[in-house]
Amino acid sequence: MFGINGPEFFLLLLIGILVIGPQRLPEYTQKLANLVKEVRRMASGAREQIKEEVGIDIDDVDWKKYDPRQYDPRRIIKEALLDDDPKPVSAGAPAAVAAVSGAAAVAAADAAPARPQRVVQSLPAGEAAPFDTEAT
Repeated sequence: MFGINGPEFFLLLLIGILVIGPQRLPEYTQKLANLVKEVRRMASGAREQIKEEVGIDIDDVDWKKYDPRQYDPRRIIKEALLDDDPKPVSAGAPAAVAAVSGAAAVAAADAAPARPQRVVQSLPAGEAAPFDTEAT
């Protein structure tokens, strides 16, 4: 909590009590209690507003899923690569199965659509290029 350990906190509390004095201490404790109640009320209102606008209850959200410490790029890449692969050819499979799989991959690559030609538009002869005087 703000880099303050136990003994430092009690020392600050004691200094605060001495500075405030016994006459004003009840007034300040009441103000602190009201502040805590107001913050709790605001937090509850925000929770209700989120539930009303988004339609989900905050308690039902799995916050561990959104924890950035759970991010492991190696796992994500591994899962992405394994999801798109067809069934891998086992070591004991006949060579014909591997050849058919390789031929299918080549045929699929050949069937891919060709890239469209790049279209370059040029200005008619004698026409000046557009110029923006406000550009930097």
